[in-house]
Amino acid sequence: MKAARSLAAIVAGYAAMVVLLTVVQEGLFDGVSFYDSSPTELAGAGILSAPALDPQTHILISVVSDVRAAQISERIGKRVPVAVAMPNTAIAIRESMTCIASNPDGGAAVAMAQSLFGKVGKTLVVDEEQMVAATALGACGVAFFLRAVRAASQGGIEIGFHSEDALAIAAQTARGAASLLLSAENHPEPAIDRVTTPRGCTIAGLNRMEHEGFSSAMIKGIVTSAEKAAKLYTEA
Repeated sequence: MKAARSLAAIVAGYAAMVVLLTVVQEGLFDGVSFYDSSPTELAGAGILSAPALDPQTHILISVVSDVRAAQISERIGKRVPVAVAMPNTAIAIRESMTCIASNPDGGAAVAMAQSLFGKVGKTLVVDEEQMVAATALGACGVAFFLRAVRAASQGGIEIGFHSEDALAIAAQTARGAASLLLSAENHPEPAIDRVTTPRGCTIAGLNRMEHEGFSSAMIKGIVTSAEKAAKLYTEA
């Protein structure tokens, strides 16, 4: 990533453009200027007080975590269209789930964010109050699902597979299961029902997992992450 420059220096000389406040790898998007920033830097005086920002020609999209569109708008002091986006690390392979929200004037920014991030995965427009939840489920969620895959691979080792084979089977099975849901746009339970048979090994395994708290642990983990994220948004 290029060295950070002042926002004023980036904007100067451009009649119309998108400025992406970002910690996402540069080069994913063509024709977008980047300003590398942190929540602390955004809170600092003057970071967003660029007189060259023109509400008629500029759009501002932030991927800086824990900072709301309203906070950015207040710092700018102009009715520049602002959107905030929460991608996840799967953006590196163009498989991100990116949630997008905006300020009241952010319609154009939302449309641009959908266009940009739609090229590197799926997008969903949410209310800004839901960005905390998006952080927990969509961004932190990558780690949760990776941990589930790791646990499945460890189970595979215990029942006789070598570690690399167990991981390959677990990862591809997880990918297939997710693809089934995305292709059918259906609830997981009908797909689960197609795998379970009376007195079969699948239902026995599922029931044992539930007795051991599988679903409860996942839910509690997501809720705990959301509670932590809410505090970070408050402090930003």
